[in-house]
Amino acid sequence: MTIAPPPVPTLTDGDVVLRALGEQDVEGCYEQCIDPLSVRWTTVPTPFTHQDAREFCLEIAPGAWADGSQWIFAVDSEGRYAGNIALRDEGLGRAEIAYGSHPAVRGTGAMEKALRMLIDWGFAAMGVRTVIWRANVGNWASRKLAWRLGFTLDGILRQSQNHRGDLVDAWVGTLLVTDQREPKGRWLSAPPVDGETVRLRPLTDADVPRIVEACSDERTQHWLGQMPTPYGADDARAWMHLNTEGQARGAKVTWAVTRPARDHDDLLLGAINIFDISDIDCEIGYWAHPDARGRGLTTAAMRLATAYAFEHLGVRRVRAFAALENAASRHVIESVGLTQTGIERLGTTLRTGPADLALYDVLVEEWTARSSASEVR
Repeated sequence: MTIAPPPVPTLTDGDVVLRALGEQDVEGCYEQCIDPLSVRWTTVPTPFTHQDAREFCLEIAPGAWADGSQWIFAVDSEGRYAGNIALRDEGLGRAEIAYGSHPAVRGTGAMEKALRMLIDWGFAAMGVRTVIWRANVGNWASRKLAWRLGFTLDGILRQSQNHRGDLVDAWVGTLLVTDQREPKGRWLSAPPVDGETVRLRPLTDADVPRIVEACSDERTQHWLGQMPTPYGADDARAWMHLNTEGQARGAKVTWAVTRPARDHDDLLLGAINIFDISDIDCEIGYWAHPDARGRGLTTAAMRLATAYAFEHLGVRRVRAFAALENAASRHVIESVGLTQTGIERLGTTLRTGPADLALYDVLVEEWTARSSASEVR
């Protein structure tokens, strides 16, 4: 005798609905699973067919409810299929969360609302005490959504995730029934910042060739002595990943330096970042592409970044360091208005070895006073 699967509850917060998957979801499921982002970050079969979508909606999902292995829901938003989500029972009050959204609803907040309902239901109705989240390293959209939901990032499981036959690194996080359902810490972004002579904007994949050119340059290699050599595209992408990781942890903001938007020239001329951000202070570092040197662009970028640190990050002090012999870098720092506070002997490493480091800082009161004086003049 065939045992019917248990009824799937319908849940709603008034905007989003969770319900059983059915015939009406086949087309939406198909569209979701052939989307390039779904193919990149999930293990949906590829190529994915309408028959695969039908099998998932009408056989796999009901079967998972029947054997208790997964609690799979369709997500409805504004009367249409928005994706599917699940809790996978791992026993002893543990469940892994899984989710995938239809391209049409990404960025609308629908999936966050759906997952909040799912998690609350799992804790309240199914006896779940620990929800586990995993994602391939690099899937920043999934990680940011987990962050919004209150998950704690517990680490990286190296070469643990089976992704189409390859073992890849995976982030892992947990949310306990006793945890607050809100972000732990802040997730910083790199919004565009416009100045008179330069613009700061987020880095993109299109910047990789220019990053390689700048970081392969002899002068850059000399003063930033711990930079990889030779420096290639993989090094540039690894650096960009570290920048995004820093932003996700609330400790770093990194921009590309370009010409102002009015010039319609988006070519990367350098990079500047604010890092080691705390409640009290932060440090600013930078490098310039060879064809941008001597034009005052790095000084302008440094001025914008310093103002941003005080106005938007709420720090009370901005620090900057330069090798004692690096006259060009020290000129940038001093032109912006930072004061040398000392020398750290053998405080940095050049390509030629350890070297003395000049230390600079500026307090928010000093910065505000100088900015006010400039406006008066």
